[in-house]
Formats: sequence, structure tokens, C-alpha cells
Amino acid sequence: MNSSLFVSLLLVGVCVLALVGCKTSRSGYESAPYSVVKSEGGFEIRDYPELTVVEAPMTERETGENVGFRKLFGYITGKNEAKKKIAMTTPVLISGVMSTMSFVMPSDISSKGVPMPLDTTLSIKKIPAGRFAVVRFSGGRSDAMESEKLALLKSWIVSKGLVVEGEPVCGYFDPPWTLPLLRRNEVMLRVETKR
Repeated sequence: MNSSLFVSLLLVGVCVLALVGCKTSRSGYESAPYSVVKSEGGFEIRDYPELTVVEAPMTERETGENVGFRKLFGYITGKNEAKKKIAMTTPVLISGVMSTMSFVMPSDISSKGVPMPLDTTLSIKKIPAGRFAVVRFSGGRSDAMESEKLALLKSWIVSKGLVVEGEPVCGYFDPPWTLPLLRRNEVMLRVETKR
């Protein structure tokens, strides 16, 4: 076998393994439930039930490390009053202009009672049930990409005659080791439900 064929086969093998690994890793987590009301291209209208989240203010140290994520991860790995380990879920939610990060609580924890955080900067919140317009995209997290997708989503919302009822929320579904091209990210806006 010549070396260029070997290198090509090796690259194909690595890509296949990366794709399988990324798909498997996302599918291993419970995801916030929703029902799709309308789907058009990369846009969807979804109905979500009430969600319980644990929320952290987003701050960064000089190293660029996200302290909010670290605190939330500590909470689900046992730094809570019950010393209970809680399964990671998707998506990780970022609300406002990078002001808060939230982990959605798994359905079994939400129904039995969410343990209080030991860290007083964390809070337990309820996101009321509602309808959301959503646009999906891939790639790494960036302010520029979020702004671009938010502008597209707002334009689509206007074209559908919908009315926005809140601030944007970004959802990130994949672990950091997922290749950017394979990541599932979303920008969401709550919209008025016609009565």
C-alpha cells in the first residue's frame, strides 16, 4: 500500500471515529424535552414544558476560565446540600449578554426536589413553559456567531408575524472535545402564543 493511500485511509478512519464519538457523547445525555410546532430550514417553533435549572452568574478569571461552568459542574458532582451527584443534561443555557449560565435539571431530580446549592452564588430557577423560536447552528461558541444567528432568527420571526416576549437564550449541546463542525448550538427567543 502506498503512503498517500495509507494517510488518506487513516484520515477517513479518524474522521469516522470523531463523528461516531461526538454523536455518541451527545446522545448519552438527557435533553430538555420539547415538541416541534413548525420547522422551516434551520428554524423551528417549539413548545417547552416548565424547566428547572440551576443558574450561575458568568464571570471569567484572568485565565479565561469560565467560573460559572466550574461552579455548576461542582454542584452536579455533589457540592449540594444532599451531596447528590446529578446527571449532566443538554443544553447548557446562556442567557442575556453572557450574564448567566444554567444547567437544566434532569426530569427525575426536578420531580423529586432539587437539592440546594452549597455555593450561595448559584440559584435554583424555574423557566416557565412556553413557545420558542429557535435557529440551530454548528461551530464553536462566539459572540459574533450568536449575534449573526440572533439577527437571522429575529428576521424570520418578523416574517412569520410572531411577537418576541423576552431576551435571547443560547443553548449548547456538546462537550468541549466535540469537533466544532459537529456541534449543535441554538439561539432561542420566547414568542407570544396566539390565543
